[in-house]
Amino acid sequence: MNAFKRLVEMTDSHSDDLRRLLHEPRHLSIIPVLAAVASLSFTELRDALEMTDGNLSVHLSKLEEAGFVSIDKQFVGKRPHTTCQLTAEGRKAFAEYLDHLEAVVRQGRTRPGA
Repeated sequence: MNAFKRLVEMTDSHSDDLRRLLHEPRHLSIIPVLAAVASLSFTELRDALEMTDGNLSVHLSKLEEAGFVSIDKQFVGKRPHTTCQLTAEGRKAFAEYLDHLEAVVRQGRTRPGA
């Protein structure tokens, strides 16, 4: 069983949104990058994560549906310009995720043989 699935099973008391966030490793690559900045263009995010346009678009759409990311699409001249940012709910979910990871680490260090 992979580490993410084990971690999801350990978070039964957490919200469904947080479990969804934990379950998808690509989401976990997007969220921390957006948490570190006010916003990023789609292109900057794609390049930072070394993802394809289609792959990033699918994952951003899922995060947007969950309320974790907001996506603003505009035209600059005749060129499309998409900006992505973490929502307040996304920041809260990420903070809860980090808190949970810290608790798991603390618990693991206190067990015999750790």
